[in-house]
Amino acid sequence: MTILIADDDQSVIIALKMLFKNAAIDTVSADTPEKVLTLVKQRQLKLALLDLNYHKDTTSGMEGLELISKIKEIDNHLPIVVMTGWGTIQLAVEAIQRGANDFVEKPWDNNRLLAIIKNQLQLYESRKRERKLEAENTLLKQAQSQPVTITLSPAMRQLNDIIMRVAPTDLNILITGENGTGKSMLARQIHQLSKRKDSAIISVNMGAVSDSTFESEMFGHVKGAYTDAKSERIGRIELAEGGTLFLDEIANTPLNQQAKLLHVLEEREYEPLGSSRTQTADIRLISATNANLDTMVSNREFRQDLLFRVNSTTIRIPALRERMEDLPALTDHFLFNIAKRFEHPPRKLSTEALQSMLRYPWPGNIRELHHVLERASVLARSDEIQAEDLQLTPQDRYFKSPEAIPTSSNVTNTNIATPENEPTADSAVDLQGMTLEQAEQYLIEQALKNADGSALAAAKILGLSRSSFYRRLEKYGITPP
Repeated sequence: MTILIADDDQSVIIALKMLFKNAAIDTVSADTPEKVLTLVKQRQLKLALLDLNYHKDTTSGMEGLELISKIKEIDNHLPIVVMTGWGTIQLAVEAIQRGANDFVEKPWDNNRLLAIIKNQLQLYESRKRERKLEAENTLLKQAQSQPVTITLSPAMRQLNDIIMRVAPTDLNILITGENGTGKSMLARQIHQLSKRKDSAIISVNMGAVSDSTFESEMFGHVKGAYTDAKSERIGRIELAEGGTLFLDEIANTPLNQQAKLLHVLEEREYEPLGSSRTQTADIRLISATNANLDTMVSNREFRQDLLFRVNSTTIRIPALRERMEDLPALTDHFLFNIAKRFEHPPRKLSTEALQSMLRYPWPGNIRELHHVLERASVLARSDEIQAEDLQLTPQDRYFKSPEAIPTSSNVTNTNIATPENEPTADSAVDLQGMTLEQAEQYLIEQALKNADGSALAAAKILGLSRSSFYRRLEKYGITPP
């Protein structure tokens, strides 16, 4: 811990430095208000011990009072203890009103001064933990529930073996896979299996972070860093200190901000926006994307050196259609949790309903499966969910089933033939007969088709920002080719 001693009398500074050295407290010193403000901006301080009188005015205390106000503009949370040889009750009250935490008169009593300083340092650490916990709780409330990992299929058993080997290490991990496959769930599972499990895992959806807010979101900012910065903000990297930082959809990181992210990963340090104080970053990085980062590197949309940093190892989550053996178990798991949430007996699937689900290609993967079952649980007229309750789109009738479809006690393998009159890609679409969401989804899919699969180009076609377009892709479970 480091505290700042500010006094224009060098004999006072020397005496205080000796006192705090014996108490194992590190110090820095300044003899003018200007030097004080410089140190507050540049150093990570835990407390400031200020004299109220300097060279310009040695009796009124106004220089010190003004200095308190300026320090609070830079760091509103820094504890301040004031000292003066001209103390009055009125001066002490005004110092407290301006943001000081305590008041000591000269000459001081060593034991009392040490007790005040240690008490303020303890309060500072306690309040810092409270602010961090409050920010973590806010993020936790915003997080969506994720499915449990079911590993019955060969693909998932292989995936689980890889996870068990890399999770305990501190390797940076890149998780790839289609939208809705459970990348964020897997990131939390890896965190729980790591040596950092007792610290927080902080998630950031990079598709929702705009270029203009990137630094504030990631690094935090000090009060007054920009026009609307009315208070200090703790960045996601500081929140993840000692734990895991999960960057979801990392491919959407603005290109001109990727260098700043790379610097944090290489140097393990950063500076909050508006501050010149360097902070360390002890984090384990997990990233996720559904994009082909190698292609983006070739197109100069993603830095190659950043790719090297984020993918010390790469884990691909298979799509649900590649692990259909897991579908019955996943269905049972979801239906059980949905029943608890809606406070009704667990629903069961009819034979026809499960057969329909096994034929369906699940373009939205695990996320779509959960939504379908949740809706069907509400619509079902009895404890048994029928095929019509699922409301699966017609594409399940055109899906060619794999050679081996999973079976259960009430399902037999079924081969589904493709209808002779399968609709073509050029079939006319009646937008007037669609709901607003159906029409929006159709237009997004057509824009992607016209843009040869480029999400950025499709967003421009529709006149949407990058973050808005990716939010819609996630909403509809659409994965750009």
